[in-house]
Amino acid sequence: MLCFSKIIVVKSSYSDVNSRENRRILMTRGWRWQQVARLLVIGAVIAFCGTASALAAESIKVGLVAALSGPSAQSGEAITRGLQLAIDEINAKGGLLGGRMLELVQRDDESSPPKGLIAARELISDNIVAIFGGLDSPVSLAMLPVLNKEKRIYMGVWAAATAITHNGADPNYAFRVSAVDALVDVRLLKFAHQKFGSKKAGLMLLNNPWGQSNEQGLIAASKADPSIEIVGIEKYEPNDVDMVAQLGRLKGAGADSVILVANAQPGAQVMKSRERMGWTVPVVSHWGISGGRFPELAGPTAGQADFVQTYSFFGKQGPVGQRVMAELKKKYSQIKGPEDVFSPVGTANAYDAMHLLALGIAQAGSTDGDAIRKALEDLKTPYEGLIKTYAKPFTSSNHDGLGPDDYIMVHYAGDNIVPVD
Repeated sequence: MLCFSKIIVVKSSYSDVNSRENRRILMTRGWRWQQVARLLVIGAVIAFCGTASALAAESIKVGLVAALSGPSAQSGEAITRGLQLAIDEINAKGGLLGGRMLELVQRDDESSPPKGLIAARELISDNIVAIFGGLDSPVSLAMLPVLNKEKRIYMGVWAAATAITHNGADPNYAFRVSAVDALVDVRLLKFAHQKFGSKKAGLMLLNNPWGQSNEQGLIAASKADPSIEIVGIEKYEPNDVDMVAQLGRLKGAGADSVILVANAQPGAQVMKSRERMGWTVPVVSHWGISGGRFPELAGPTAGQADFVQTYSFFGKQGPVGQRVMAELKKKYSQIKGPEDVFSPVGTANAYDAMHLLALGIAQAGSTDGDAIRKALEDLKTPYEGLIKTYAKPFTSSNHDGLGPDDYIMVHYAGDNIVPVD
């Protein structure tokens, strides 16, 4: 913003001064007072312009509440990368709302719902416009009541619990560019049947709200598709290290596939327990296992778990994929190719979600939460994203930007996540 000012100089009259010496003294004093006046006016103008410039340059803060430490820290780092790439692109084009730059503020939830809720409250007090969620559905579900109450946008980029966007709030400020359990569960059972000929699935579910969400979704999917039956449902705790008993019961029930809902650490323990049993049953998993050091923790059988994703940097890339990969290589020296992009779903989902949020802010012409919500529900401008081209991705009744046609199946090849043939 340019700031123009007009400095008014007050002139003195010396017509009544007859004495040359008096005239000299008064002129000297007048000159000094004029200089002081000029400095005072200039100082006021600079202060005004500085304040106006600061207001014009005030950043638009967006928050990230995710696991930035602990077993799922990779997921938080992947999300951070996607968000920061998108923010850098938006800021390089002049930012939003007349030149305001986007700023990312992070909080580590340590995969703990209470810590996530505290972090959300802190960010709200810091005037955050929107909060991006991380891998853990229980954390996102804990934050949602306060976010809806305070009219702050929640943008999910990993957590898949159906109830996150289908939370019953009216108005609802929760949006998502990620998978949805109810849709993923259909895909997992269908894949187990088509690839492995499975007719009897056994479920291994994390004993938390995310596991409960998938239990409901898998039961509903099985009822809708009688080609595959659920013959057993087993639960485990996040810190369990031996799942032989649960797997043994599924084997005894005749399961010819295991549907796994787990994050990286407990998922690895399931694979190791399966290996100790000598049971070669196919494992079809939700995507939580890609949010940490699953190959390292699971060992040689890690590649035997097929799981769902929304994007892969392997294969032919479109223009956006080529640009994002080039920027990842440029920004992170350890990335030489797609094999070096860990937890790719976090990066891809976050990148697209940040651009969609920016479109909502621009269309709203405001950082007001309700105005942004209404804009997101009726985005006028299509967005050619990394995962797909988004044309009106959200509506007042659907806050999920991705559907079942946007999912792909992958597995680990060493440390690399590659598409299933």
